[in-house]
Amino acid sequence: MIRMHATAISIDDHAILLRGPSGMGKSDLALRLIDDGAHLIADDYVELHPVQDQIIVTAPAQTAGQMEVRGLGLICLPIVTRRPLLYVCDLVRLEQMERFPQRSYHFSLDNRTVPLFQLDGAAASAVARVKLMVDLVLQRQGISVLPEDSPYE
Repeated sequence: MIRMHATAISIDDHAILLRGPSGMGKSDLALRLIDDGAHLIADDYVELHPVQDQIIVTAPAQTAGQMEVRGLGLICLPIVTRRPLLYVCDLVRLEQMERFPQRSYHFSLDNRTVPLFQLDGAAASAVARVKLMVDLVLQRQGISVLPEDSPYE
């Protein structure tokens, strides 16, 4: 198990890890995602556990269920306790992002690898982009993201 400075949310039973320096907006983006239907796993620090072919994300016991919201302080939120990591998202300023990435990036832990993306967490489209990344990764894994009764499949 390793502990990492990051915030983790769950979308469709998968963990998304939001990383970045203090003040970059990890908790803010997580709060917007939670408002849009995601669930909190952990804020500020996460624990990563390599299990079989997955990386499982959990909250450290001492901070489970707590989230820092600037201007309000620590608030208590319901959490999901453990989810498999789908991808890692590094929060960066817009000018630091590649417009058309020439290669794919990955995050690895003990020979388990997940995609790594960059995102400007302050962008108005940040929530939509996080959800789009979920769909893209699931599609690459051969998992349909369309409803069963969709006419498009």
